[in-house]
Amino acid sequence: MGADLTILLPEIFLSLCAMAALIFAVYTTKDEVAPLLVWGTAAVFVALALWVALSGNVTRTAFGGMFVDDAFARFAKVTILLSAAAILVMSKDYMVKRDLLRFEYPVLIALAVVGMMIMVSAGDLMMLYMGLELQSLALYVVASLRRDSVKSTEAGLKYFVLGALSSGLLLYGASLTYGFAGTTSFAGIISVATDGNISVGLLFGLVFLTAGLAFKVSAAPFHMWTPDVYEGSPTPVTAFFATAPKVAAMALFARVVHDAFGGVVGDWQQILAFLAVISMFLGAIAAIGQRDIKRLMAYSSIAHMGFALVGLSAGTAQGVEAMLIYMAIYVTMNVGTFAFILTMEQDGRHITDIGGLNMLSAREPAKALAMLVLFFSLAGVPPLLGFFGKYGVLLAAVDAGLGWLAVAGAIASVIGAFYYLRIVFFMYFGDPEARGTDVAVAPVQGAFLIASAAVMVLGIINLFGVEALAASAAIALVN
Repeated sequence: MGADLTILLPEIFLSLCAMAALIFAVYTTKDEVAPLLVWGTAAVFVALALWVALSGNVTRTAFGGMFVDDAFARFAKVTILLSAAAILVMSKDYMVKRDLLRFEYPVLIALAVVGMMIMVSAGDLMMLYMGLELQSLALYVVASLRRDSVKSTEAGLKYFVLGALSSGLLLYGASLTYGFAGTTSFAGIISVATDGNISVGLLFGLVFLTAGLAFKVSAAPFHMWTPDVYEGSPTPVTAFFATAPKVAAMALFARVVHDAFGGVVGDWQQILAFLAVISMFLGAIAAIGQRDIKRLMAYSSIAHMGFALVGLSAGTAQGVEAMLIYMAIYVTMNVGTFAFILTMEQDGRHITDIGGLNMLSAREPAKALAMLVLFFSLAGVPPLLGFFGKYGVLLAAVDAGLGWLAVAGAIASVIGAFYYLRIVFFMYFGDPEARGTDVAVAPVQGAFLIASAAVMVLGIINLFGVEALAASAAIALVN
């Protein structure tokens, strides 16, 4: 038992910090200590990321294989922790200015991150569900954090109702899997689910599990919650939804299909390829008519999850590596993009209409250039890092014999480039007579924006070592 708990020390430590912060706030000045809790929680996230990154390169299991600590889990955890820390830091000023910062906010983010860390280390269906629900319950609350807003309340309610439906699908799939495999352990399931020997009941279990997980990554056709929740939630919460939870859900997806159903790649490969295609095309086409930049980023997220699923569809270590690199690049691009969105104002009021970006280059040339780099990278324009992310997943699909999927991805990428380039057009060639957004003076958000754009350019050289770490993580999962 002691050895098992040692493996879970990062998760235990973060849980204790969250509970200590909650008790401290309740018994002191509550919301007045919220800024301190934000900085403290972000510092804990960064410290834990270093702890996890430096914890060695061995694979350890706890509680009879229910919890797995390997290179794959550590890569995902570091990405989750650093992105969560970045979102917390850059959201503080925005939330203080609009009187939205409650002491519960950093506590709920911390608890959601605990759930994500458990998700990516799950080696059992029960551990999977515990981590997923801990994350989801915290996210339902932060979505409706702006209690005086009808849109925010609606976002939280929609997310809760549809999230409960997806959890039901996932739980039903887990029940079927347990019933036909006779175990909830991924190691036990993979020994039963062998190629050519999978029962129909176990196959249905796989389908329901896939549907539940597709909802969590907002893959079409289980994407219906994403635009409304992104638009209705407070913008810092939307930024969080677009980063850390996506990494956790995609990593869990990879864990389930490879650790539990790695013996029947042909069965789930078709499902994932279908989800990837409709996600890429729906995200690319539906975003074209959007005027609200948060809704546009929601459809962008759906399309990008489709590209990540292309890598996962390959069913190989190369595909998992490409997916991990893609998610790391995607998170970095979104941190920078939302850092800018947080600064969009008009007469002191936060706006999200893309019309407000008219001739931004004339008022804020540095920020306009940084946004140009980020949007070009999101569109996959070479030689920026976003291009190499897409190239990696498409190459993995080709090498796995899924050339048609790579062609579909390339077409979807060209279609999706339209709405990114349209925003760049507004920033540089928009109507000079139209009223543009007043970009708030925000040094923290500005620093994240410039840093993110710089990574998209400078990271071309060697992906900052992420490529080697992702390869090690992929081999740990697919062996």
